[in-house]
Amino acid sequence: MTGEENISKDSAIMKTVRKQFPVAGMSCASCAANIESVIKKQPGVISASVNLASQIATLEYLPSDVSPEDIREAVVSAGYDLITGDPAHAKEEHENLQLKTHRMLQRKAFTAIVLAVPLLLVSMVFMEIPGANFIMWGLATPIVCWSGSSFFINAWKQLKHRHATMDTLVALSTGIAYLFSVFNILFPEFWHSRGLHAHVYFEASGVVIALVLLGRLLEDRAKANTSSSLKKLIGLQPLTLFKVMPDGEIREFLISKVKPGDKILVRPGENIPVDGKVISGISYVDESMISGEPVAVLKEQGSEVYAGTINQKGSFQFVAEKVGSDTLLSGIIRLVQEAQGSKAPVQKLVDRIAAIFVPSVVAIALISFVIWLVAGGEEGFASGLMAMITVLVIACPCALGLATPTALMVGIGKGAEKGILIKDASALEMTHRINSIVLDKTGTITEGKPSVKMIRWVSEDEEKKSRDMLYSLEKISEHPLAAAVVRFLEESATNIHVEKAESITGKGISGIIGGEIYFAGSYDLINSRGVVSDESLKKFAMEEEADASTVIWFSDSRKVLAVLSVSDAVRATSPEAVKKLGEMDIDVYLLTGDNKRTAEAVAEKTGIKHFRAGMLPSDKENFVRELQSSGRIVGMAGDGINDSQALARADVSIAMGRGSDIAIDAAGMTIIGNDLSVIPSAIRLSRNTVRTIRQNLFWAFIYNVIGIPIAAGSLYPFTGFLLNPMIAGAAMALSSVSVVSNSLRLKYMK
Repeated sequence: MTGEENISKDSAIMKTVRKQFPVAGMSCASCAANIESVIKKQPGVISASVNLASQIATLEYLPSDVSPEDIREAVVSAGYDLITGDPAHAKEEHENLQLKTHRMLQRKAFTAIVLAVPLLLVSMVFMEIPGANFIMWGLATPIVCWSGSSFFINAWKQLKHRHATMDTLVALSTGIAYLFSVFNILFPEFWHSRGLHAHVYFEASGVVIALVLLGRLLEDRAKANTSSSLKKLIGLQPLTLFKVMPDGEIREFLISKVKPGDKILVRPGENIPVDGKVISGISYVDESMISGEPVAVLKEQGSEVYAGTINQKGSFQFVAEKVGSDTLLSGIIRLVQEAQGSKAPVQKLVDRIAAIFVPSVVAIALISFVIWLVAGGEEGFASGLMAMITVLVIACPCALGLATPTALMVGIGKGAEKGILIKDASALEMTHRINSIVLDKTGTITEGKPSVKMIRWVSEDEEKKSRDMLYSLEKISEHPLAAAVVRFLEESATNIHVEKAESITGKGISGIIGGEIYFAGSYDLINSRGVVSDESLKKFAMEEEADASTVIWFSDSRKVLAVLSVSDAVRATSPEAVKKLGEMDIDVYLLTGDNKRTAEAVAEKTGIKHFRAGMLPSDKENFVRELQSSGRIVGMAGDGINDSQALARADVSIAMGRGSDIAIDAAGMTIIGNDLSVIPSAIRLSRNTVRTIRQNLFWAFIYNVIGIPIAAGSLYPFTGFLLNPMIAGAAMALSSVSVVSNSLRLKYMK
């Protein structure tokens, strides 16, 4: 089992469990469809999705009605395996099983190729030597009966469940060719008495099996490369760490033994084992594998460090805060695994085609045989048999099945390397269609680190009298701008009791101190309360807003007491990111709860043409809805709780990774490094991935659409050409390998 357990409720108010399990024994898209079908028939199973490329089954079931072991028994009976049990052991068991299967495949493929070469030579060059038929029989038998045994075993298991897969096609084609040849050696007079020659086709059965096995071997290696990004992330987790004991002694422990609160020593060049906070020492840490940002980050006392990042020259000690599956790296790995195991919408069409593909191919093969038998003259039976075998061999559901998931696996893994966490395949597929993107201001376009630039009091006496009131009121607020005010005043102000504090959504906060009500927030807030403002304060506010600063107004029930200018610098990469989005024909909109003059100044600095100011959370959602109603595909990027409504409404939601958990939960995509310039990269990655999927599907479909009629003999009436089963076998193997190889190109795209 991989992934985390997720508890949800279905309509029957019964708790369901959602888990991922590794699957073994799949070879084509029909295998995945068959396993899904078998699992869905089990009582208590709500949904099942099997991904061929990642070899993962994602299941939702009622544990009161069915257990993982019950599901596993059903899967095993169909000729496959579902690995259950403890997640760590299941992962290790799956890897060991894959390694064992790969080694067996290597041995069988090597044996088949070694025997197929002389078999081919005898059949094509030395067919006149004495006993040639018996030599070919002797060479073909171990290929068919040992190297190709899995095809026949799996085909039989699947037949019992009334399923058909790639194994069925290979078993039928090679089995018919082999048995027909044996019959002709043992009973040649059956054909001689009818004036026909007793042909043997051992080379067709032996060479086809050798080529199919070779293709699967190459496909296995190529598929392993599609998950290299995930393996790289997993490899960042060290196995051991150095713990600082209470007496100061440094001892080495397994990473599984560390607990929150432990003191950890990190030396130069070591991977940081868990998440925590630096308590002593200073160093630079390479966080590129998590954030995608290449510049090393300074770490000193109070700095946060993350598992998997690489310490550079200095040593430091830190206190462990998140360990095991709670670390940021573990969360990234889990999200990538779940995303790679998910299916894109386009895959549903492919799955429906795969479900009827093999039965359709068998039907076409039989029809080809009958047509040749009726219209083929003296050689009608032999030609029909070869046409039937060639149709069965050339058909390739593998290429169809691998077209989408391999591209998604590479694309999602590539995204993780660049600091782009993609929640599921649907988000990645939809992103390429974005033509409008809505950006929040604070923490998305700006640094998200507001600081008070200046406070202008109405008078010195008022400053002495009201500083503590302002500090105490803002201390209650959860707004990031309020936190900046608290940081600015905490050394010179004293916290006093605030009664009846009230947060006014999108406007500010109010509270009663010493019987007087005070307000801190936007101009709209104090204006709506009829508060009078000094003209000099108004002028100061306008000047600061024009300089892209946010203004906070502080007043009692009668007059404005102070105006605060809070600056949140525009991120250096934001203008370039906006420019790149424009070059990609994407309209950019800035939405902010801030005032119009500040919004206008930020828009001017970043090159954004469309902006809206004074937006409440519901206003942002309504604006996204307006764009959608006009036919736009909308992406929304934000980092705050106030963005979560709009994020949930958008077609593609993008959370800036250092924002609120609610925003991240609502988003289909998370930018870990908080850098807006990564968003164009995410859109480009989506476009490249979808383009690759389309290429893969085109070639997989066109290969079968052209190949199957040619194999059936459609060119024979016009050209006299009949496709050899061996060439068909080579083409079939090549089609799967080419699809996976095309997906791997994504790794090298910028």
